[in-house]
Amino acid sequence: MGEGEGARRRGMRYLGSMQVVKVEIPAELALAAGLDGEDLGAEASRLLALELYRENKVSLGRAAELCQLPIEEFMEFAGRHGVSLHYSADDLEQDRRTLERLGL
Repeated sequence: MGEGEGARRRGMRYLGSMQVVKVEIPAELALAAGLDGEDLGAEASRLLALELYRENKVSLGRAAELCQLPIEEFMEFAGRHGVSLHYSADDLEQDRRTLERLGL
């Protein structure tokens, strides 16, 4: 197993129990959105998770989890789509305290 695959599996421990919803998307809409026909479900999931994150309905980690991407990949995906990361001074302070508590 490669390094990326290991990170993906560690971050997605409990996604196997996620229910699946099937939707129909007009081919013209998929084409207009530039979605790949072979992996349309995954592409649509990424875009929906990105929109949920952009609207502050889910956290960065949860958005990555929902579309089954490692958080680093989701961050890159967000950047490619012009969505900035939400990271406040409070988030920074919380991360600083966590690192201090862990001795890092």
